[in-house]
Amino acid sequence: MTLSETTPAVADRMRTVNDFARSELFDRTFREGMELVEETAAYLDGEGRRDSKLLSRAAALAYAAESMKLTTRLMQIASWLLVQRAVREGDMSAASACEPRYRLSDRQIEDRPSHAELPIALVEYLVRSEKLFDRALHLDRRMYLDAQDETPVNPVLNQLGLLEAAFRN
Repeated sequence: MTLSETTPAVADRMRTVNDFARSELFDRTFREGMELVEETAAYLDGEGRRDSKLLSRAAALAYAAESMKLTTRLMQIASWLLVQRAVREGDMSAASACEPRYRLSDRQIEDRPSHAELPIALVEYLVRSEKLFDRALHLDRRMYLDAQDETPVNPVLNQLGLLEAAFRN
């Protein structure tokens, strides 16, 4: 699909996606996201592994759960950023990037880890990843959802229209 073959709203959305992918904001966000992924991986594989061995059983379970949430959140951010980079580099069209499978899901707002023994470094990585995820989610919503057509599609009426058209021929 090209910009000339789309509705004005879809063309605007694709332009917005392309503009973001080429922006300084994307550059900064991409760098920050990838640096956070690398820092977190190094921590969890090094100092974090040593820290977790010193924890009580309950704290070690909390550590495992929180580190799993952390890595999942970071992989979602990295995946989203890589899609935007693919648009920037021409490896993916803006129209493809608009597909729902490339969107970020809303983040479950959770209480901060309550276990007092959790290493402060882990808690800091959790907070940083949440802030970055929230920023990426905001960008995702502004680029992909806020720009959608104002008129909602009624799936029932849409199907009835398709049936009527099919039986007219």
